[in-house]
Amino acid sequence: MKKTYNIEVDCANCANLMEEATRKTNGVKSATISFMTQKMRVEFEDGEDEEAVMKNVLKACKKIEPDCEIEL
Repeated sequence: MKKTYNIEVDCANCANLMEEATRKTNGVKSATISFMTQKMRVEFEDGEDEEAVMKNVLKACKKIEPDCEIEL
């Protein structure tokens, strides 16, 4: 399943680092973050709980940019 989220990210480099961290999160098949549109697209592994995975994604992103927000 693929979902798109609004994300608040301050710079393109942070977006790249957060994209990499998101891809490494358990339950995520693929991820892309667009700094220009402030959108995050996540494809989940089959059978994964989207809400639980996104909580872990948010934790990973906040390690890179503490004021990051993802509209879940």
